[in-house]
Amino acid sequence: MTESALFFCAFILYAVSAASLFVYLFSEKDKWARTGYQIIFAGFIIHTAALAARTLESGHAPFTNMYESLSFLAWCGAFAYVSMEGKYKIRKAGPYFILIIIVLMALASSPLMPKEVRPLMPALQSYWLWLHVSVTLLGEAFFAMAFVTSILYLITKSKKSIRSKQKKDLTPERLDFISYKCIAVGFPLFTLGGLVFGMIWAYKAWGRYWGWDPKEVWSLITWFVFALYLHTRLVMGWKGKRSAITAIIGFLAALFTYFGVNYLLAGLHSYL
Repeated sequence: MTESALFFCAFILYAVSAASLFVYLFSEKDKWARTGYQIIFAGFIIHTAALAARTLESGHAPFTNMYESLSFLAWCGAFAYVSMEGKYKIRKAGPYFILIIIVLMALASSPLMPKEVRPLMPALQSYWLWLHVSVTLLGEAFFAMAFVTSILYLITKSKKSIRSKQKKDLTPERLDFISYKCIAVGFPLFTLGGLVFGMIWAYKAWGRYWGWDPKEVWSLITWFVFALYLHTRLVMGWKGKRSAITAIIGFLAALFTYFGVNYLLAGLHSYL
């Protein structure tokens, strides 16, 4: 199968998985949760094959333009969900998070996204591309999951009459815990990929570690927000609403770093 066919199959499986988990959300029948997990896992495997096919076809990393990076970020999201669901059983938050994956896949499928394979510009012809972009996007996928669980935390916390009827995996305390675990995973990945690997690659490509490029600045802003989240939680004992709001702000900063900088601010990273 071609990369585009594999991509489409993964897209469909993600959508079916979300539907199964929404059925579980309202029916409380575990078979739908198990089915949803199995389907998204199958979609993840097929999506992995699609990325591998794209790599073989292009001869370079599968995230060198917006179409490729959207697809890869969706793949990272599927990986984040599969890993967190396997460890913490977050299926009640699953359908909402998978919707983000579906939106990313839909954006990548848009006719406005050029999908043809093109030769890389000299600055991208480096193995640091693999390290910098892949690790950064994986960290951002975990931030996205924390964003979803933080919003659900605020919603469930405000519905006191409903909260007593909720199952363990959708209580405010549980959601707050999952948000923290996602950021605890995403933050070191983002630090390593977005800042450390990025600065090393910048030095090798442009002869300087830092140049105040818009994407560099917004990556640093994103890093500071999540550093604030962890500092206030681990040192000052923040939990609950304040932590949830900080996590949401952090993800919005990451979202602007990914999308806004590319389309609104000109810089050396605009090729993504």
